[in-house]
Amino acid sequence: MPVALSQIKDLLLPGLWGIDGRYPMIERQWPQIFKPVDSNMSLERRAAMRFLGYAQVKNEGGPTATDNNSGQRFIYNAQHFEIGLMYAITRPAIDDNLYKAEFGPNNDGLMEAFKETEEVYAANILNTATTFNTATQGDGVSLINTAHPIDGGTIANQPSPDVSLNETSLLNSAITIRSTWKTNAGLKIHARGQKLVIPASLEPIGARLFRSELRVGTGNNDINAIREMEQSFKDGYMVYDYLSSNFAWFVITNHPGLVFFQRKAFETDMSVEFSTDNLLVKGYQRYVPSYYDWRHIYGTFPTS
Repeated sequence: MPVALSQIKDLLLPGLWGIDGRYPMIERQWPQIFKPVDSNMSLERRAAMRFLGYAQVKNEGGPTATDNNSGQRFIYNAQHFEIGLMYAITRPAIDDNLYKAEFGPNNDGLMEAFKETEEVYAANILNTATTFNTATQGDGVSLINTAHPIDGGTIANQPSPDVSLNETSLLNSAITIRSTWKTNAGLKIHARGQKLVIPASLEPIGARLFRSELRVGTGNNDINAIREMEQSFKDGYMVYDYLSSNFAWFVITNHPGLVFFQRKAFETDMSVEFSTDNLLVKGYQRYVPSYYDWRHIYGTFPTS
């Protein structure tokens, strides 16, 4: 059913002081977490490799140790999907509308709708991070997990049990990232937690943790260790308005891994339906938010 005169009856008469319904939109947030990448493929694939492990002691006159275990370990898949939205409006509703600048075919919120949709799909990677995505495959476990497989063992980017956000849990996340994360061959990597990502409900806690001069929640004259750590949390914290949990929190690290593949940028098109004279307005976009390395993120999903 197209937008017709009955749906804009007050826009047909002079004397309206104004038209409401459009509001300030949230600035794009997903680029602070995901790396935008232009894509020209239907399916983007990335291989996670295992390179050489530790060198070994060589005895005088003896053979040199051999490590022939290098090679492909995991494949991460990202399949683009199409995003579309359209509406129809009758010719009289266009012709007789006296407020075309405020409510017209070119000004009906398509861009805002697509922008918001991007955020929802990107945030869904975090919101469902403890659920294994069979389409992505990767290392065979969920993005946030206590047992990511590497050669000879596993590594966690999730505490067990899940923990609420406070000074202790945040400092422990930085220590875990720095001290336990390794390559697929088991070599220690330069991993540092750089940014805390929280829902709006945890912003007061985030502000206290990062902006207090002294240690949070104590009467001691200790420094605020979170602000003074050598290489961690240099990017502070951000509130991600599209997180679905009021208590989940994440730490973004210095390692890339979350990616937003952009196959076709947002575009619009219009056409007149010959038999009805209705104007059809359509938006289209093609993309996929995904990931290829869990080392980009540490996360936890407490219930309080």
